[in-house]
Amino acid sequence: MTSIEIFGIEFKNPVITASGTFSQDYEEFFPLSKLGGICTKGLTLNEKEGNTGIRIHETTGGLLNSIGLQNPGVDNFISKELPQMENYDTVIIANVGGSTVEEYIKVIEKLNNTNIPLIELNISCPNVKEGGMAFGIKSDIAFKVVTEVKKVCKKPLVVKLSPNAENILDMAYKCCEAGADGLSLVNTFSGMAIDIENKKPVFENVIAGLSGPCIKPIALRMVYEVSKIVNIPIIGVGGIIDYKDALEYIMAGASAVQIGSGNFIKPSISLDIINGIEKFVKEENIKSIKEIIGIARR
Repeated sequence: MTSIEIFGIEFKNPVITASGTFSQDYEEFFPLSKLGGICTKGLTLNEKEGNTGIRIHETTGGLLNSIGLQNPGVDNFISKELPQMENYDTVIIANVGGSTVEEYIKVIEKLNNTNIPLIELNISCPNVKEGGMAFGIKSDIAFKVVTEVKKVCKKPLVVKLSPNAENILDMAYKCCEAGADGLSLVNTFSGMAIDIENKKPVFENVIAGLSGPCIKPIALRMVYEVSKIVNIPIIGVGGIIDYKDALEYIMAGASAVQIGSGNFIKPSISLDIINGIEKFVKEENIKSIKEIIGIARR
């Protein structure tokens, strides 16, 4: 009842763990094969140590993070981490980051040679050739990136949108026009915090990414609006901490959801959400999750 085919790939349920919030270590808390999918940490061409200083800061209803895409690099991931992940009976999604279009392409070319079935392109990364502005802020830049990446990508390509885009609807439309097979939205919102004792910003980079329950109403609204103007699948992300939140995203137009900050609240939260969705569809006599995708749209 909760299985769904998206991008020609069968997901046993619509619950996926979000990039940067989950690892194989969670097997200690529940069988990872129960998940619909696992999204890898953001993979870059070379290993990144991430940002220095404070990386996580709690705020009302959410988390601020300044991790800086810490990851082992795509080659190390493929040789050391991927073999273990492939032991789990779930869909593996590779999240790809980069600071230039060329870097995106090189990472994807390496992933083309793996059994990973799906790529998620993080366009919230800073574009070093354009002074550090994220690729996902201006629609015309995102269009060019997705167009070039799509030329080499041999897997279905999902583009992860930033809520900080100048126009999220135009951004979604342009990514769709450039050949994206799907969209995931949203990534973290720009935010900050100040240490009043030391009288300075908490984070060395000053600006950090806000996630958690506090962003859900805005992220949900974006999924709702975007789903009305594109005809490709959407993965809803942002502040999901129970099955009701997940169902809201699905009813707003998402075909699947990703669980991010919730994994830090309770390591087995994704399993709770899966069980809650299964109970709901059974009690409502829903034969397929597809019956309720976008059902709340007007």
